[in-house]
Amino acid sequence: MTMVGTTPPPRLPVREKTVRHRAGGVSPMLTRLAAERATGVLVRATGTLYLAEGRVVHAESPLAPGLDVLLTAHGTLDAQAWQDAVDRADEPDTADRVLLDGGRIAPGALELCHLSALYDAAYFALAPSSTPGRFRYGTTHWLGSVHPVPVGAVEHETLRRRALLHRIWPDPTTDSAPLERLDTAAAPAVAPRQSAVLARVDGLRTAADIARDLGRPAFHTLVAIRRLAAAGLVAPRPAPPDTDAPWPKQPRPAPPGTDASWPKQPRPAPPGTDAPWPKQPEHPDPDPGPGAPTPPGHPAPTTPADITPVGPHSAQHSAQHPAQQPDIELLKRVRDALEAL
Repeated sequence: MTMVGTTPPPRLPVREKTVRHRAGGVSPMLTRLAAERATGVLVRATGTLYLAEGRVVHAESPLAPGLDVLLTAHGTLDAQAWQDAVDRADEPDTADRVLLDGGRIAPGALELCHLSALYDAAYFALAPSSTPGRFRYGTTHWLGSVHPVPVGAVEHETLRRRALLHRIWPDPTTDSAPLERLDTAAAPAVAPRQSAVLARVDGLRTAADIARDLGRPAFHTLVAIRRLAAAGLVAPRPAPPDTDAPWPKQPRPAPPGTDASWPKQPRPAPPGTDAPWPKQPEHPDPDPGPGAPTPPGHPAPTTPADITPVGPHSAQHSAQHPAQQPDIELLKRVRDALEAL
């Protein structure tokens, strides 16, 4: 039997797929806008990024103090000088010059504070979110372009900050929830910058609130708070049960050992009645004094007028108050029997 060899068919051509993985990319839309050299504003769930020819020129977030706070909190810039720049916001390319002209602020100080505010707000604006971003072409920020930053640098710094916070304390709840102090028997020593943050932890303030009070970047405050949490000095205040409402400020839970609702709510009406329940104090005075009204369902207080007199005027008192009189002799016999036991 003769074997005849055959040539295998040629392989079908396969189109090569080029997959680009951008190192450090956190927002595909932002990467595409940078490639387009777009100008406008990218609006995300937790902040906005202003772009000029594909570079980030400004960033804002409700979770980070603005540039005005960083400039005026510690006297770097007079508040009136900032207001003058805001008033001239409608004039193109003049707002930043108002701050620099006349020696109100040095160019290096303005650039340093601007970059600090930009990276600080960009960290929150680029946080993971299920809400898609929106970009409006042509929109510019009134301050102008103080120091444009490449998108790659902003993304790289954002990822670096995420990794740093995770190494310090992996629970991100401390970043957004109201914080409360923990009682620690042997509290470790606290650095001065952390001590200023710890002094403002009161069960109501969040990290953003503390950052604004101190006039510091929010990310620096997050670093201090996570270090305090790692040391066991602070913790997120527990959210009220059965609520989907986001933080911030919620009333504290009811103190232990009380059955009063928290915060105070009107008591339910007595069963079998449609009349509204009158408002009563949580802890009524045991001796409200003469003439005070008696709450519904409570026995009337005993007063001298309600005590049945015994003596020569008892008949006259019984005629005026025809209430049933107690059997004095029966009471005496009961008393004698009890004393004989």
